[in-house]
Amino acid sequence: MSTLKVANPTSRDIADIAGVSQATVSRALRNSPLVRKETRERIHEIAKELNYFVNRNAAGLRTHQSNTIALLLFDETGGADAQINPFFLSMLGYISRAAARRGYDVLISLQQLTNDWHIEYQASHRADGLILLGYGDYLSYREKLAALSAANTRFIIWGPILKNHGGHTFGCDNENGGFQATRHLLDIGRERIAFLGQTSRRSPEFSARHQGYVEALASAGKAPDPALKVDAHNLEDLGYQAAQQLIESGANFDAVFAVTDVIAIGAMRALQDAGVSVPEDVSVVGFDDMPLAAHVTPALTTVRQDIRLAAEGLVGGIVGLIEDEPVESTLMAPKLVVRQSCGGQAR
Repeated sequence: MSTLKVANPTSRDIADIAGVSQATVSRALRNSPLVRKETRERIHEIAKELNYFVNRNAAGLRTHQSNTIALLLFDETGGADAQINPFFLSMLGYISRAAARRGYDVLISLQQLTNDWHIEYQASHRADGLILLGYGDYLSYREKLAALSAANTRFIIWGPILKNHGGHTFGCDNENGGFQATRHLLDIGRERIAFLGQTSRRSPEFSARHQGYVEALASAGKAPDPALKVDAHNLEDLGYQAAQQLIESGANFDAVFAVTDVIAIGAMRALQDAGVSVPEDVSVVGFDDMPLAAHVTPALTTVRQDIRLAAEGLVGGIVGLIEDEPVESTLMAPKLVVRQSCGGQAR
């Protein structure tokens, strides 16, 4: 039975009993990692004994907050298709759970790059902050980022840390990931490593992966061969076409590094359809470690971006901005996951 008796308890009552500030109580009840675990547990215990619960609607009226985070995924096809990047789809559940633990709902929306979504969300106050997943053409997208920043919108983007784009970033060290993938192929004895993917300023994440590829080749005294580089957007069919183009060119290659798992899986299909054995003739490495990567045949060696850590970083970052806490842009470390599509033993 509860030993604490307070009529119509408030967060101030909890703060007085716990000997902390109301702000600390608010953060603890949202499970903010900025509050020590012992303090969070003590505050939750007191709240439970007082039969206190957070009325988020009332809290929103007092603070002019919706207690909602908008998660924006971008339709990169201009409405021609409904496909969403599988890597981003795999993150949705983890983002929703991380937000719920902090007392926030998640509003998921698919946006076309041509729409004025940045104005809509700023003006309507439908969300306290935005998490942005994907952006297609970065050179077109950065204008919207600049508009969000100029309007003092709280937002965090999954992607690379870039100069002058405004806002905050949580992403992956793509250059290091590209280096790990290519270095592994070199270490198992591959000599002619093809690269599939976009590398222009419009795709800075992929460009960073290519830079890692170039650096790994340089570490082995090799220079990239232009004949082994084929542009490909992030669709399985385009990965298939890129590998097909590589085969038909007559270029000599014994490995493929694709900038995404989707491209890599398409490339493996093309190689197999052409009678090229994976991994006996050609080793293949992708990037992302989306769930399907472990279940294709052969299972795909890939560079893992930890989606759990990504979700926690994105949600923690946007909640920090909403609650006026210090937030820094961060890149997490990738990890090479070796499966059957490479074959061979590292030297």
